[in-house]
Amino acid sequence: MPHEVDMTKALILSLKEWWAEAQEARQVKAVILQVGDFTCVEPDLLTRSFAQQRLSVPFLQDAELVIHPIPFVAHCRACVQDYQPDLGLHYACPTCQAPLHDIRSGRELKIERVEWADEMASIKM
Repeated sequence: MPHEVDMTKALILSLKEWWAEAQEARQVKAVILQVGDFTCVEPDLLTRSFAQQRLSVPFLQDAELVIHPIPFVAHCRACVQDYQPDLGLHYACPTCQAPLHDIRSGRELKIERVEWADEMASIKM
């Protein structure tokens, strides 16, 4: 869980910096993240870490962390097709066994948007 704790600290630091620059001080209802399968982040651990660390930040105390998983997709140059490697087991193309060269998705780790508690508005990051 240390990896997820550090990631949560970085996330909260980014939210604090962004919040300090915002026009109005408002409570955050939800933080929506895109988390790729190839990031080695455990969503449950990240959620628990956020639930603990948010308590020390007044504008995040009631915020929920919502994780949108992004699948790990690779592209085979030889077959000219996309495929989903078996994470941690087999990364080569399942059709021709060419080694992994191009990753199309799965490395994302970013704030998709923030939703405010006092209104339905959301801000895309």
